[in-house]
Amino acid sequence: MATDPSLEHFGYQQELRRSLSFTDLLVYGLIFMVPIAPFGIFGSVYQGSGGMVALAYVIGMVAMAFTALSYAQMARAFPMAGSVYTYAGRGIAAPVGFLAGWVILLDYVLVPALLYLIASFAMASFVPAVPVWGWLIIFVLLNTAVNYAGIQMTARITRIMLVGELAVLAVFLVVGLIALARGKAQTGALSPLFDSSTFSWPLVFGAVSIAVLSFLGFDGISMLAEENREDSRQLGRSMVAALGLAGVLFVAQTWVGALLTPDREKLLTGGDPAGTAFYDMAEFAGGHWLGVLTAVATAIAWGFANSLVAQAATSRLLFAMARDRQLPRFLARVDPVRRVPVNATLLVAAISLAVGLYLTTRDDGIGLISGLVNFGAMTAFLALHVSVVVHHVLRRGSRDWWRHLVAPATGFAILVYVVVNASIAAQALGLAWLGLGVVVLGASYALGRRPTLSGLNDPSDASPKRTA
Repeated sequence: MATDPSLEHFGYQQELRRSLSFTDLLVYGLIFMVPIAPFGIFGSVYQGSGGMVALAYVIGMVAMAFTALSYAQMARAFPMAGSVYTYAGRGIAAPVGFLAGWVILLDYVLVPALLYLIASFAMASFVPAVPVWGWLIIFVLLNTAVNYAGIQMTARITRIMLVGELAVLAVFLVVGLIALARGKAQTGALSPLFDSSTFSWPLVFGAVSIAVLSFLGFDGISMLAEENREDSRQLGRSMVAALGLAGVLFVAQTWVGALLTPDREKLLTGGDPAGTAFYDMAEFAGGHWLGVLTAVATAIAWGFANSLVAQAATSRLLFAMARDRQLPRFLARVDPVRRVPVNATLLVAAISLAVGLYLTTRDDGIGLISGLVNFGAMTAFLALHVSVVVHHVLRRGSRDWWRHLVAPATGFAILVYVVVNASIAAQALGLAWLGLGVVVLGASYALGRRPTLSGLNDPSDASPKRTA
């Protein structure tokens, strides 16, 4: 039986429906990460890593593993929606929580638009009668309808989609291994993990900053804390399990793909501007049918399954911040029948549609938004690691040195190196967004609206108010 403190203990009312099991959370996390996510960005990671694409995913998995451990600690301490916004706000201080929430908004608000954009371009290449913007509208309307129907409907749909993605991945791996057995390998067996002719740590970590896009989503499980029907420890366990399973699948498919990539030198020097490197490789390995299968599967996975859960997670973040009056209050409205944050869900749909339609007019649309999404997530994760140390070690006096000091400090150091090696454009735009958040925070103080969190004795104290 769960022994977690109730939401009332933290000053909130239970408004969302608690209906999700550990399996639901695990499936949600896997779908958010997309088991076949490397299909869509394979060429970019391949070029960025000097062909050591599997190594980039191994390092990315290790970096995210430390982050998942920190999420698990904070999800147990504060079992409520809001993710990094909640954990940094209650683990450190409310103003820090606002800035962490503001930064991760860059990830959560933009990622649905990114997913819709990639999927719409892919579908338009197969069904040109419907333009890119037409596919984008279809995806947005479909996902909004499913999310509005309730979290249980979302959970049922994601299970079906996960089975389909795993089936496509299994087909690719079987065909790919057969092709390798027949002598189609284009390079040495270990080169996807280490190539002395191209290796350097800055190079690899630069590629990691792209590869981590595939891992973003395991953290979205924390957004469903108030819809989890089991002990809060299940949140952390489901995040770690989803990350581990996805990481193994990512490394396996990119290792096979890297060995079968034709025109290796052309990809290393010219990159993959059309985003078709994986599909071209699949066609080389198994024929035209496999290239088409992997491309269509990517479009559906990114445009429907992944963006479906991304929209759900983003709406919960907006709901949590609005509930604390750090965003407009209307975003905290919950549908009394479906028990979903209806206004937040509709706003995410509107933003995704507007941003997506704008980016269809830019040649660098996908690259620009990808960099911003990654920067927002990595920066917010840095705040997460700090919140673990401050809350558990400094405030609570924990002597669990591994979980509350060594692990978060290691994760922090790895992410700093990843952020430093990210693209200059992403750094500049990301820092500009953070700067805007500082201005908004300063304006709140000037207007007498100092950020506070419900149930706290003092805005700078993360401990819940005492009850008799």
